[in-house]
Amino acid sequence: MPRLRFSRPDGGPASERETPAAADSAAITLAARPISASDYASSSNEDRDLIAKVQARLVGEPETVAARREADYWPRRIAALVSEQIETLGRPVTERDRTRLTRYAQAELLGLGPLEPLLADDSVSEIMVNGPNQIWVERSGKIELTSATFLNDEHIRRIIDRIISPLGRRCDETTPMVDARLADGSRLNAIIPPLCLNGPTLTIRKFFKKPLGPSDLVARGAATTELIELLRACVLGHLNIVVSGGTGTGKTTILNMLSSFIPDGERIITIENAAELQLQQRHVITLETRPANIEGRGEVAIRDLVVNSLRMRPDRIVIGECRAGEALDMLQAMNTGHDGSMTTLHANTPRDAISRLETMVLMAGLDLPQRAIREQISAAVHVIIQLERLQDGSRKIVKVNELTGMEGDVITMSEIFTFQQQGVREGKVVGKIVPTGIRPRFLEKLQQNGINLPPSVFGFSGRPGA
Repeated sequence: MPRLRFSRPDGGPASERETPAAADSAAITLAARPISASDYASSSNEDRDLIAKVQARLVGEPETVAARREADYWPRRIAALVSEQIETLGRPVTERDRTRLTRYAQAELLGLGPLEPLLADDSVSEIMVNGPNQIWVERSGKIELTSATFLNDEHIRRIIDRIISPLGRRCDETTPMVDARLADGSRLNAIIPPLCLNGPTLTIRKFFKKPLGPSDLVARGAATTELIELLRACVLGHLNIVVSGGTGTGKTTILNMLSSFIPDGERIITIENAAELQLQQRHVITLETRPANIEGRGEVAIRDLVVNSLRMRPDRIVIGECRAGEALDMLQAMNTGHDGSMTTLHANTPRDAISRLETMVLMAGLDLPQRAIREQISAAVHVIIQLERLQDGSRKIVKVNELTGMEGDVITMSEIFTFQQQGVREGKVVGKIVPTGIRPRFLEKLQQNGINLPPSVFGFSGRPGA
């Protein structure tokens, strides 16, 4: 959880009094059960005044040795001050209310305020703050309005600063947009006035505490065991893979799953705007872009990191997302010995993904002939995995295509797997992911790497004449 650093005023020793037992109990309760939406809904102006007094006390205290050394110092100190303020005000409260106030104070002063219960809710996949009075969430692919609110615009700004300050990022009138990440890897985007007229707006895309594995995707109907077996072989066989799909279709989830198949002994370099990938291998180097400073200098773009990564002796290069001219450097890396590289991009179909790659290569600023670009793409990319979020909110792999070469000026593809929708039943899309019966040309390369796929993966029984 992001920690709030309090300023150290001049003079005066730190208060080292023992924390009351009741406060210790409240702090332990918070660790076991995060603040709930009902805790926030039942807060009053009197509660908020108490929190303000606790904050004023904390800001006025010097930082102690214990504060730097003990991970739970600030939660315990807040619990002690809450109890102290309750006694000072002579406010009659039950033990349950004391615990609620302690959790409320800790969430406000150390955490993310009214977002805490939503972040703790595993059923929430996305949080959308549209100004102080509207907080929406996504559950199972559907968007719904919550009862949670912020006090005002300044309240949201404090939460934004608490998230991005430790990352060396800023969000103010000179830089009113920022991308960042939470401690658990969840992705955050913030945009504030004057660019956003609704007030400060936050979008948080949550990630599972444990990345979804192949079995999870099969259980959710996003893939089949045969498809997973094929994708595992593609990764082990050092094929270059592009994951394509619209916003929120699960591209990062699939990229994480594909990356889990990379052998532990290989050197992997990941390149992202905001680090989201959760690779489990030991030999992973994580690179992250840097925005320009207040003077407009010091920006480090993905393309700069891709060029630098080639000097770092990578076995695999994994780019979180290609958006611009870095696509050219990625294709060149794939064509010059860095097989097994992976990336994602936004596109609605595999054919659109090729068009997007062409456009992004042109954004590199080089006046390359269209045919030369397409030859680079057809030689570099082996597989395109297409994702889609269906009308019921479910996310699935809907196509797996192999790039097979060029015919004239057109890149040719063959469809290896496809999703066949059979209808909608009780609001749920009914269908299955099936092999098309086409044997991909890259099987020869897989066999050279000692990887043999059974005919059943491609829909054949394996019997003679089947």
